[in-house]
Amino acid sequence: MKILIADDDPQLVRALRITLTAHGHEVLSAPDGAAAVTLATQTDPELVLLDLGMPRLDGMRVIEALRGWTTAPIVVVSGRTGSADKVRALDAGADDYVTKPFQIDEFLARLRALARRAAAHSTAPAVRFGEVEIDLSTKTVARGGTPVHLTPTEWRMLEFLANNPGSLVTRQTLLKEMWGSEQVSDSGYLRLYMSQLRRKLEADPSHPQYLLTEQGMGYRLIAD
Repeated sequence: MKILIADDDPQLVRALRITLTAHGHEVLSAPDGAAAVTLATQTDPELVLLDLGMPRLDGMRVIEALRGWTTAPIVVVSGRTGSADKVRALDAGADDYVTKPFQIDEFLARLRALARRAAAHSTAPAVRFGEVEIDLSTKTVARGGTPVHLTPTEWRMLEFLANNPGSLVTRQTLLKEMWGSEQVSDSGYLRLYMSQLRRKLEADPSHPQYLLTEQGMGYRLIAD
């Protein structure tokens, strides 16, 4: 797998390069945000490891720039431990957030999980309900043939439900999938994003037919 490391800490970059290369990955690196965006457009990496506090262009702007054209997984690797930074990064389009220092075994396991998910989604079929079509390979949604804009967080929630059509997805599973095991525990976040999805995708958001709440347990997507 081709991995781009965007970090201005040369010691960390060197350590990650040695470890990832030893596991068979091709490693590229950029010392600042602007260089990371340029290198990514030139090499099209399959996964990006990204620090938030970089010179020239900070990590949040890099995420936004990359999400304009690539669906490659982005993992933030940062010393910032505040929940606000984590939620901002994930909402901007990051797929995972790892705080420094970290255990390398767990870190590699997270990368493998993201790689498996990306590979599965690359050949995933479309999921349909009512007038809505979700294309899991291109990460697009249309309603009645008209494209629907979703935020990165709305997409992650819908995508996970669409990958498990008809199945109950518990609140805890969704919270872990969307914000990581160390993230938000208040399911009020889930209610907010589910409400937004229903407003965009259900014919009658107050009486949903497809994006259902299982009271006290979680959510279920009913596909055609």
